[in-house]
Amino acid sequence: MGRKRASDREGIYEPNMTPLIDVSLVLVVILLVATPMALQSSIMVQKAAKGGSGEAPKVRVERVEVTVASTDSLVVNRRPIARGEFQATVAPLLHESATRSVAVRCRPGVTHGTFVGVLDELKELGAASIAVQGR
Repeated sequence: MGRKRASDREGIYEPNMTPLIDVSLVLVVILLVATPMALQSSIMVQKAAKGGSGEAPKVRVERVEVTVASTDSLVVNRRPIARGEFQATVAPLLHESATRSVAVRCRPGVTHGTFVGVLDELKELGAASIAVQGR
C-alpha cells in the first residue's frame, strides 16, 4: 500500500521553454546585426545587357570617367588630380552632363575604403548612375 502504481506516477507535462527562448533570442540578435549591414551599402549592381540579334542604335553618352589611382590621387577624364581637388573638379562636370553618369575604375593596390569613399562622394555630388568597370 505504500507503493504507487505506474499509472499513479506524475509525469512532466510542462514543456521546457528555455531552448525555444534561447534560439529565438539568437535569431533576433542575428537580425539586429545583419539588417544595418544589408541596408548600409546602397551601391546597386546591374548586370550588363546581353547583345541580342537586333542592336540598338548607338546613343552618345556623356559620362565622367574616374580612375582611383591611389589614396591621394585620382584621374578624372584622363586628367590626373589630387584627392583634395576631387569635389571641385567633378561637381561642374556632373552639373553640365545630361546623363550625370560616372564610370569608375580602381587600380590595383588601392584600398577598399578609398574606393568606396570615392563612390560615396560621387553620390553626394549628384551622380545619377555609377558604373564600376574592371580592367
